[in-house]
Amino acid sequence: MSVRTEGKQSKPRVVTQPAQLAGLPGVDLAEVERVHDVFPLRISRHYLDLIEEPGDPIWLQAMPDIRELSDEGFADPLAEEADSPVPYLTHRYPDRVLLRVTDTCASYCRFCTRRWKIADPDPVPPEVIQTAIDYIRAHPEVRDVIVSGGDPLMLSDSRLEGILSDLRAIPHVEIIRIGTRVPVTLPERVTPELCDMLRRFHPLYVNTHFNHPREITPESARACGLLADAGIPLGNQSVLLKGVNDTPEVMTELVQKLLTIRVRPYYIYQADLVRGTDHFRTSVQTGLDIIRALRGHTSGLAVPHYVIDAPGGGGKIALAPDAVVSIEDGVLTLVNYAGNHYTYPSGD
Repeated sequence: MSVRTEGKQSKPRVVTQPAQLAGLPGVDLAEVERVHDVFPLRISRHYLDLIEEPGDPIWLQAMPDIRELSDEGFADPLAEEADSPVPYLTHRYPDRVLLRVTDTCASYCRFCTRRWKIADPDPVPPEVIQTAIDYIRAHPEVRDVIVSGGDPLMLSDSRLEGILSDLRAIPHVEIIRIGTRVPVTLPERVTPELCDMLRRFHPLYVNTHFNHPREITPESARACGLLADAGIPLGNQSVLLKGVNDTPEVMTELVQKLLTIRVRPYYIYQADLVRGTDHFRTSVQTGLDIIRALRGHTSGLAVPHYVIDAPGGGGKIALAPDAVVSIEDGVLTLVNYAGNHYTYPSGD
């Protein structure tokens, strides 16, 4: 019997303690408790109900795994702290910054790149956020601010509105982006009232985080629809995860379904070298094979960039199957999605 159907009425609204998982098939409470002591557990009711059986793609993303206690990897693989001139702000690229406004999410993903920072139950002090906003105000080269966390949509409407108002009041901030997994894990948080507030801060973009086609539900489609109807362009950033979405078939279904709910596939990330997440990591060739399977076989709108966020703070580096076979004697030889070769003057 599936996790979804067995004992559904007794499931809590949100799981934050291992004992709340007692009775669910496949759960080893002793192991969950050991992992929870290091990397806390949190699963929303909505996301818990998407699990159909132990070890399925939703389970893998949500349930603590004893392999997380491995020492392989790094606590801060992207060196965000090294590029943090003030707390809770990362300034890596010349014209944009990332502003963390909370350490809380609706559900804690087991592969999270910031897992060493996430799960602090205390709110980020307003004065810390204000210091970060003051930094942005003092740096006119910053034209693009990514509001992240944790999950910014875990803040109250009024708190989020205050932060967005302060950012929008800075003349050189042209674009505001919000990164959120709430449409996937807590879609009921996206309300008409929230969207009416967000639409006041255009140009505003939202990047969400669907990893598997089963995460696209009537509830998540409704949440994305409300955001899109507020004029907010929606993108999706997936992480390539072993056993979750590491086949061309699953990824094709995901990107095609995303377009039906008005979400543009934006990135597929190679899983970061985060400590305790090695069991999620695929080969890079797996990602290249997926991109090769998408190109030409589905709409170009559905083909995201496949990127590695370079360890040590190197930033995002796009990878693609090599379409250039050769450049010789003024002739460029190309290979298309079907493996056929074509020539074009190279302009040498």
